[in-house]
Amino acid sequence: MPNLDLPILVVDDAKFSSMVVARTLKKAGYRDVRIAHNAPDALGLMEDRPVSVLIADWLMPEMDGLELTDRVRQLDEQGNHYSYVILLTARESVEALAEAFDRGVDDFIYKSDMSKQLLPRIFAADRMADRQNTLLMANALLMENNRELESRNIIDLETGLCNNAYARERLERSLRQAESRGGASAYVLVGIRNWQALKRQHSTGTMSELAVGIGRRLSHLIRPMDTLCRVGDNQYAIVAHFENPENCSVSAFRRIYDGINHKALKTTAGYISVEAGMTLCRTDVQAGTPTVADVEKAAVQGLMDAYETRLFTETAPDLLEQA
Repeated sequence: MPNLDLPILVVDDAKFSSMVVARTLKKAGYRDVRIAHNAPDALGLMEDRPVSVLIADWLMPEMDGLELTDRVRQLDEQGNHYSYVILLTARESVEALAEAFDRGVDDFIYKSDMSKQLLPRIFAADRMADRQNTLLMANALLMENNRELESRNIIDLETGLCNNAYARERLERSLRQAESRGGASAYVLVGIRNWQALKRQHSTGTMSELAVGIGRRLSHLIRPMDTLCRVGDNQYAIVAHFENPENCSVSAFRRIYDGINHKALKTTAGYISVEAGMTLCRTDVQAGTPTVADVEKAAVQGLMDAYETRLFTETAPDLLEQA
């Protein structure tokens, strides 16, 4: 049975089009349908009360459907919520649709066949949004439980991520796994280059929001099997293992670098952009097995190089000292 209390927002600068969509939904029994006639108004409504499904026209003045989707994803990120985004479009080219999916759009309804597509798409959106938000709630509960693990001293209480002690433990395991079973270990160090400048501009509360937001965004960008830890005030580490050493490269983490640098993070003080430096410290068993300290030392130096060059750098531990 459909959830007739599903929160839905319809956004279209053409009032007739938005009224047709809203009327169809209400006729089908949906009780919580709101309408906005431009993207800024839609964002205001969503800030007041989140929605499960957003139906927006792709082509709108001032802010189009793709730009609106970018802003919605930032709202979702801050609120630990997921809004299922459906765009109304007359564009059917593969390139256009591929770009929209890459920007975070979930589905499309072609205007030429809207009367047939609308309700089936809403039924599917209801299931997907409910599943995503259930997972987000479960993850929030898990993070809360993690905070209770303070006695084990492996949790960063501000962000709910694991701390430097746990990062070292995971790195040690990864190095041992590569040594015994082959493959390569990756220790990716992410540093916020402009952190001190931001601290001079914003309150402690805002900086705490920013730390949580950075951690949340990185959590969404890493692979499910990788480990993310906060290892310093402005530093995060990703520990990963690759069965095929050739796959352990900068390109495997490029999405993370772009994702943290190219989109601002929303806080109560507004949108804040961070300048992140990243370095990949790669260890291959064929070159010998370094210590955790060797990896950390190489990664810190690599991060300093990344700050200076503003590039995503790659480095490796110096094993000559052990020989």
